[in-house]
Amino acid sequence: MDYKKLLNSHVESIPPYVPGKSIQVTSAEIGIPPENIIKLASNENPLGPSPAAIDAAKKSLANSNMYPLADAENLRKAIAENLSFSPENIFATGPGMDSLIDSLSKAVLSSGDEVVISTPTFSFYEISAKTYGATPVFVQRKENFDIDPDEIINSVGENTKIIFLCSPNNPTGNSISEKDIRHICKNSNCIVFLDEAYIEFSTKPSMVHLLKEFDNLIIGRTFSKVYGLAGLRIGYGIMSREIVKDLLKISLPFSISSVSESAAIAALSDFEYIEKSKKLVHEGIKQLTDGIHNNTKFKVYPTDGNFIAVNVYPYTSKQVSEHLLNNGVIIRNCESFRGSGRNLIRITIGTEEMNKKVIKLLSNFKQF
Repeated sequence: MDYKKLLNSHVESIPPYVPGKSIQVTSAEIGIPPENIIKLASNENPLGPSPAAIDAAKKSLANSNMYPLADAENLRKAIAENLSFSPENIFATGPGMDSLIDSLSKAVLSSGDEVVISTPTFSFYEISAKTYGATPVFVQRKENFDIDPDEIINSVGENTKIIFLCSPNNPTGNSISEKDIRHICKNSNCIVFLDEAYIEFSTKPSMVHLLKEFDNLIIGRTFSKVYGLAGLRIGYGIMSREIVKDLLKISLPFSISSVSESAAIAALSDFEYIEKSKKLVHEGIKQLTDGIHNNTKFKVYPTDGNFIAVNVYPYTSKQVSEHLLNNGVIIRNCESFRGSGRNLIRITIGTEEMNKKVIKLLSNFKQF
């Protein structure tokens, strides 16, 4: 069998997703025991999962011989109550927000369609669009990584189905203003997908209130960041009831396990853990920003997420990330983010001790 003859032609052009390196793989590569390696590459919560979520997941295991509710009804109700929306406005899915993006792309995209993506940003928007035969139209962000809303609107054509935006943006950490979101929603006859994976860490408000004004707006969220449940892969979206109904039709049944659903519901109301996570991040941002500014010539960009973006010029992101990697610290080389250049790294906020090690390694860095 010639498999390539059966393959959809557009699959060849899809770039592979580049995840942060795992501790296990790094340990094998550099010969350092796993317990001595720090991973600050994937914006995970260094506090571990919510304790309430762990307890709920353990209890749920006793009934794991039974299928969960197909549409994660209990989780949708809990999210709706948390946000003061109706459950009919909530679409919950796994694995993670990636599944929400994929379901949306599956529902609306086909060959000949276009999506608009402001770069650099999360790479899965491009991957998902190309999976369904659509063509990404890239709009480069400004030098400070702000978007140009007029340029985005001008890039929308008659075949544009989705505009993908991320706020706070991954990997740069900056947010999009309500004025710009409102302007884009009002002046584009397509879906505006706003990724708010990191919004719980931000001091700026969510745009969720705009959903009552614009029926073309979808807001994506995740349990992977502030709730510490990245390994359970739970995402959700808030949107019009009409869109929810259609996404439920084409999504995979039982995509959220009963264990994951129980953990997520418990995590939503573990307010002590949520506040502890936010405090750690806000203190860590100051620690890393001050430490890097005071001990290096690198530029740290302001951030609203649980990570910082750093311009390491005159060195390359590959040189700096490999230096840290060889010393047992995994960070993100941002060269795989389209439009980010050769000098940008992303560092997840860790514990105080983790951050100290990063600062020390960066301050001692010399080109090798």
